[in-house]
Amino acid sequence: MPTSTPLSGSAIRLFELITSSWVAAAVGAAAELGVADVMSQVPAPVEEIASRVGADVDSLYRLLRACTDLDLVRESPERCFALTDLGEALREDSPASMRGYARWLGSPTERTTMAHLADAVRTGGPVFEDVHGLPAWAYMREHPEAAALFDQGMSDISAQLTRSPVQDYDFGSSELVVDVGGGRGRLLSLLLSVHPHLRGVLYDRPEVVSSVEPALVRGELADRCRIEGGSFLDSVPAGGDTYLLASVIHNWGDADSVTILEHCRRAMLPHGRVLLAEVVMPQTPEPARTAKFMDLSMLAHCGGEQRTPDHFAKLFERAGLRLSRIVPGPEVSVVEGVLA
Repeated sequence: MPTSTPLSGSAIRLFELITSSWVAAAVGAAAELGVADVMSQVPAPVEEIASRVGADVDSLYRLLRACTDLDLVRESPERCFALTDLGEALREDSPASMRGYARWLGSPTERTTMAHLADAVRTGGPVFEDVHGLPAWAYMREHPEAAALFDQGMSDISAQLTRSPVQDYDFGSSELVVDVGGGRGRLLSLLLSVHPHLRGVLYDRPEVVSSVEPALVRGELADRCRIEGGSFLDSVPAGGDTYLLASVIHNWGDADSVTILEHCRRAMLPHGRVLLAEVVMPQTPEPARTAKFMDLSMLAHCGGEQRTPDHFAKLFERAGLRLSRIVPGPEVSVVEGVLA
């Protein structure tokens, strides 16, 4: 009788990589259902959790059971579950919340786009329009629910990955920061709180800035912040000495990126600077998982890319700017440009 050949180590490792999409789907499902928001670190019966989120009991048990292996929840006897410290970050009200980003990555809009990544590699261009019928940004305008989910996800990224490098950047000589493409102002709100001498302008699409962080319009920061709606492909508010673009330029190809940077250069004061908060691609071959896989997402969605220091320098040069330095961070770095 033929004997079965055991799986080799490489086959097992490849199996783990292939099925990693299942892991992302489970995290996204837990985020979409809001299970963490009705849980705590005190064990609760799965029946109670299911009732509170409106889910089938046995199916939710299977989901939570899988999430125990991801260290998001822990299971105790009698099918009871409690949140772990990691699982707390799936709560909407957690200071470390990544629920919005998990919901976006688990959404049909995102997942069906990335299912066509091979087509993007074949053609060298984004596949979002082929999949959804409209280019990415036009689709967002026509589908406000998807846009709101995307904006919440990007808000999480700004607050969690971008916060540290931007917060720690030396804004001592800045007076007016224009947050270009700043979403609902989560990052700008943090900056104004940490640096009381700063004033700010939040600039994004009108439908985005119609619903901003409460502190920027009604709280103690309102007197130091102005809200403006518009498109950075057309213009940006004038008169700032610091123009901040957090996770903006990577969404655009070189031609549009240069246009955006030119608008900033024309609008800023002579001693001004442009700050790009970006995941920078290494100049030489080395491990850079976030940069390399985020780069594939940009390819599939919008034709943007994660750029190397040399690439940023060339973009700045075309826009009449000069790359002055890059301040590295754990994932996101601050790429600084000044007038050439």
